[in-house]
Amino acid sequence: MSNSLGGIAAQTLFLAAADIAYRKANLEHAAASLENMLQGTVLLGALSLVVMAVAAPGLEVAGVHPVSVMVVGFYVLGLKVTQSARDVPGWQAKITANTRQDEPETDAGKLSLSRLVISFCVLAGITAVAGFMVSRAAEGAIEVFGLSESIAGAFLTAIVTSLPELVTTVAAVRRGALTLAVGGIIGGNAFDVLFIAASDVAYREGSIYAAIGNQQLFLTAVAMAMTAALLMGLLRRQEKGPAGLGFETVLVIALYFAGSSILVMR
Repeated sequence: MSNSLGGIAAQTLFLAAADIAYRKANLEHAAASLENMLQGTVLLGALSLVVMAVAAPGLEVAGVHPVSVMVVGFYVLGLKVTQSARDVPGWQAKITANTRQDEPETDAGKLSLSRLVISFCVLAGITAVAGFMVSRAAEGAIEVFGLSESIAGAFLTAIVTSLPELVTTVAAVRRGALTLAVGGIIGGNAFDVLFIAASDVAYREGSIYAAIGNQQLFLTAVAMAMTAALLMGLLRRQEKGPAGLGFETVLVIALYFAGSSILVMR
């Protein structure tokens, strides 16, 4: 649970790093997208369901809390709403001089679809194996150094396993695919909530929501606050702030490090 929730917070922080890397304008202004904002609301809604499950334990059926099913259903509904909004948008971002819309690369057709699919699957497999090894290494670190499982999950495994998102986000920004960079983080975070539902199914001693403590609940609140700040930035679309950064980037950084400090001190 700490790994999933801490990963959402860490990956949202990575957008601040991407904003720092993109010097032409505020990233959330340049990458304005209705789909990204909708995915952000899906993420907030799914995390709210997690809080509901923690506040209402003892409702599990065969060891699975009904909220886990609701999380999956909410995610699927969010995808359908996002798709329909893309087809028939009821809201559009104003195009400014600093707005960048993702365009296919001119040399993209040089690689065959089969080669791209194979390369993607191989790299995804390597990432999955590496993630498993990181989790085992974290378990060893907990035993050897006496670390808290919450701290190890929220920082060690969450940050390390989220590094692929940092790399792909910064790489996308450097290639000018700004909407992809922002959407990859927000959409990935929404998908990560499904890992919590999967954990509930895998945990056979009852509902996993009844087994977690205040630290995981606090992490959920931090992730929700960071997402809300990001959504405010996407809606406000501040072109440039102090040092070229938007207010949401400063707020996201402050929320992450303030939340982390409180979690460590507790």
